[in-house]
Amino acid sequence: MSLYCEIQSRWDSGSFQGKTGSKRIHQKYGIDYTDTFAPVAKINTVHVLLSLAANLNWPLQFDVKNTFLHGDLTEEIYMNLLPGYDMVVAGNDPEERAALQRYLSTEFEMKDLGSLKYFLGIEVSRSSSGIFLSQRKYIIHLLHKTGMSACQPIATPLEEGLKLSVDPNQVPVDKGRYQRLVGRLMYLAHIRPDLAYALSVVSQYMHNPGEQHMNVVMRILRYLKGSPGKGILFKRNNHLRVEGYTDADWTDSIDDRRSTSGYFTFVGVNLVTWRSKKQNVVARSSSEAEYKGMALGICEIMWLKLLLRDLGILHDQPMKLFCDNKVARDIAHNPVQHDRTKHVEVDRFFIKKKN
Repeated sequence: MSLYCEIQSRWDSGSFQGKTGSKRIHQKYGIDYTDTFAPVAKINTVHVLLSLAANLNWPLQFDVKNTFLHGDLTEEIYMNLLPGYDMVVAGNDPEERAALQRYLSTEFEMKDLGSLKYFLGIEVSRSSSGIFLSQRKYIIHLLHKTGMSACQPIATPLEEGLKLSVDPNQVPVDKGRYQRLVGRLMYLAHIRPDLAYALSVVSQYMHNPGEQHMNVVMRILRYLKGSPGKGILFKRNNHLRVEGYTDADWTDSIDDRRSTSGYFTFVGVNLVTWRSKKQNVVARSSSEAEYKGMALGICEIMWLKLLLRDLGILHDQPMKLFCDNKVARDIAHNPVQHDRTKHVEVDRFFIKKKN
């Protein structure tokens, strides 16, 4: 069995920048403003693929050329290949991988660049310890571009206990600059789980940022100055167990008193997905907030199960979800409906069904 994953280089803040250079393609209203540009593969899928490659000792090859320009057209069209369009091939059958490579070579112009070193603006290094992803070059470039190269580094992305809000008397800041900065920082969330919560907070004020919000963005940049080489390591382990952890911060938002849910999941002890997100409705208790977080966590591990099946990994072990709220766990295991759980009835039945 072998598989391949096709990935396209990054689309960042209205400009496309590939490994081989920089090419700015601005979207314009009335022309391509509503067009969506996205990688072929979901980044979480790439995380899972790399975890499998590390655990199962799969090689990762980097083959590239002009598949983007290949096709039968009914009209004359002039196209230019976007820089950085690559294909990552991984699998456990060397002969089948070689056969796939030969077949693709008959259809497209291919170029073998050897082992995977760089994709989607992410640096890849492989050793006996596993596969390590980082974005050091991207961070250094970001600090230089924002004039923060000489800033004083700081140990945490957020001040402990900080609560942001929309203040009617707040000092306004450049809205466009704030949005561009947050957008560039959001790209780092692909391999920096330590930024997930901080970026979730600052992204809530994209429509109306003030000086206090910009100060937090600057603090995140100062944090990056002290940790540009941090990333994520996919290690080789003896199993491919799927586990998830959920948590919630009840009534975390001062503006609307909605709670924030968070989850992270592991495949073979390797962290593959994570998220921090404000809940859609106000929770009337901490247990309800935690319960809604559990529902999101279950959806994520169900997706992982389907993905592993599509990748040919037979996963017959139970998938575990951990939550630190006793009341939420008790509700999940209690088949009897009580008045106090009617307001979360949909989540209750969903979680009970998936137990």
